[in-house]
Amino acid sequence: MPEELLGDNYSQPNGEVFIVDDDAIVRRSLQAVLSLSGFKISQFASARQFLAHCTPSQSGCALVDMRMPEMNGLELQQELAGKCPLMSVIIITGHADVPLAVRAMKSGALDVLQKPFRSEKLVEQVTTALTVSAAKVSAAQRRSGLQQKLRSLSNRERDVMNLIVEGHSNKEVASALKLSPRTVDIHRARVMKKLGAASAVELVRMVLANS
Repeated sequence: MPEELLGDNYSQPNGEVFIVDDDAIVRRSLQAVLSLSGFKISQFASARQFLAHCTPSQSGCALVDMRMPEMNGLELQQELAGKCPLMSVIIITGHADVPLAVRAMKSGALDVLQKPFRSEKLVEQVTTALTVSAAKVSAAQRRSGLQQKLRSLSNRERDVMNLIVEGHSNKEVASALKLSPRTVDIHRARVMKKLGAASAVELVRMVLANS
């Protein structure tokens, strides 16, 4: 269990912490520490209860106990990796060992905390987890915005864009699509404007990041 409580003057990133543990005393203890440090907290008594709550768009930090009935923390983490990809997961256990840590990290867990641990360590890791989750949300929003822009392209504009991304020159694009170089220039300019790309290099980077 955490050893010391921190003051409420600790600056935290936005986001919610989800405590998942079948032990009510542990849940209350963790909530006491994290609430005093400024985090928004929700509690769940089982892995399945939390899975029923979590949605694909849900972000935040899941603070998960390893030893729970029906579904343990590692199994929950593996489920969350597919169902709630924006969520960061920290596994708490009193039985941590190297194989467990390796399995958890390979499955996407941000960290494995072994009891007893200090409050400072808990708060530090939760802060990091929320920052990582927020970055995932930002990346997802950028991808969504780019996908909307890509859908605004005409079929011909998309053909031109795909050839540019493959590294072809305007002359080669014109030859491949049986267009005049001037027409390719026009389509290319429209693609750049619609996608908000300042250069061909930026255009390639944007499209590849979305692939």
